Amino acid sequence: MKTINKLVLALFLFAITLANAAPPQPAPSGGGNGGNGTGAPAPIDMYIYVLGIVAIVFIVYFTKKYKSVKA
Repeated sequence: MKTINKLVLALFLFAITLANAAPPQPAPSGGGNGGNGTGAPAPIDMYIYVLGIVAIVFIVYFTKKYKSVKA
């Protein structure tokens, strides 16, 4: 690996460690969850396993496709 690649990688790793999400907001005084108001999970939470499987399928598909074109 060239030196510049190592420096860029170290810079990105350092930046990622400094990145932090916003601190959680305090709960409203009236109670409740303070989220979307219904207490229901966000729609993406229902499909998280399906999205993971689809991502793995895409990775395998494009890896095989790239290897077959390269060979």
